[in-house]
Amino acid sequence: MISLQGVSKVYPNGTVALDQVDLEIQKGEFVFVVGPSGAGKSTVIKLLLHEEVPTEGDVYINDYCVNQLSRKELPYLRRSMGVVFQDFRLLPNKTVYENVAFAMEVVGESKRKMRRTIPSILSMVGLAHKARMKPSELSGGEQQRVALARALVNNPPLLVADEPTGNLDPQTASEIMDLLDQINRRGTTVVVATHAKELVDAMKKRVITIEDGKVAHDEERGAYVYEK
Repeated sequence: MISLQGVSKVYPNGTVALDQVDLEIQKGEFVFVVGPSGAGKSTVIKLLLHEEVPTEGDVYINDYCVNQLSRKELPYLRRSMGVVFQDFRLLPNKTVYENVAFAMEVVGESKRKMRRTIPSILSMVGLAHKARMKPSELSGGEQQRVALARALVNNPPLLVADEPTGNLDPQTASEIMDLLDQINRRGTTVVVATHAKELVDAMKKRVITIEDGKVAHDEERGAYVYEK
């Protein structure tokens, strides 16, 4: 599903974020991308989202060469993935239901399909009873659940999460990871960039460690292998 082939990224200030990275993630995998601050893991996520393009090499997702997509083609890539961020990025003036509906509106889904789909996805993340609330009325964990629902409502084959538990207490963070695990078990490929050592160790998933712009470790059922 994901392939990085000889990928390097050098920023305009001369910082080498990635150096000749080769990486494969198969359909249906759950993968953590970890590493110290500045190691390059955030750059990997930005390349997947086409927020950055590689200086050298190619990034493939679902047979799309991401770095060669035109502006017209980019929306088709974005529809194939759901994205969850540390800061939730919810629309403050919209309700929970409306925040999730917005993701369906963007891809042109009908109101009828929204009425059928959104209640079930909110139920899956445990928020069916809060559909009419605004983000300001929710806890941080609940806001992240809304973000998850929004990312999943169009049934993307790939979910990318960038520090999804960074603003959450340990118990809530564990609950979010359990949700991600459930989503993966339903067939969605999940890629999570995180610093959450305890959660990574507990989950026993594949762990790719980025250090100094290179893949330092790639463990099928791994754990953190560096100290902060």
